[in-house]
Amino acid sequence: MSYPSAAGYSGDMLSSDACGLLAGDPESTLIDPWTQAEWAYVGVPDLSSLAKAPLFLEWRSYPVMQVDERFVARLSTMLETAVAITTAGWAPCFNLPDGFEGPLNPRRYRSAISGWKAGDLPWV
Repeated sequence: MSYPSAAGYSGDMLSSDACGLLAGDPESTLIDPWTQAEWAYVGVPDLSSLAKAPLFLEWRSYPVMQVDERFVARLSTMLETAVAITTAGWAPCFNLPDGFEGPLNPRRYRSAISGWKAGDLPWV
C-alpha cells in the first residue's frame, strides 16, 4: 500500500531493489518492524556481507498484535542521527510491499513468488 501524501515518503520498493540500495548507500538502514515470533520462526535478512545489520523493532507485538505506541520514540533512540522513518520527519523512506516472504502463491504458501527469501537475497 502506498501513502503518497506522507511527507518524505518515497513509495514502494521491491526487496531486491532495497538490497541494492543497502549495498550502494552506506547511510541506508533496513528497519524490520515485524514480530519476534516472525524473526525467530521465519527468518531475517542477513546484511553481514554489507557490514550492516537490520534494526529489529516490533511495530506490533505477538500474539495480541497491538500497535506499540512507543515505536517512533524507540526507533529514534535506536537510530540517533541516521535516516529513519517518515512520520518522524526523515526521508527518503520506502515500503517493501513484497516484504520478507512475499504474497501467498496459488497453493497459499509464501516465499515462492516474491519477497526477500524468494528473491534469493541473503537471510538466516
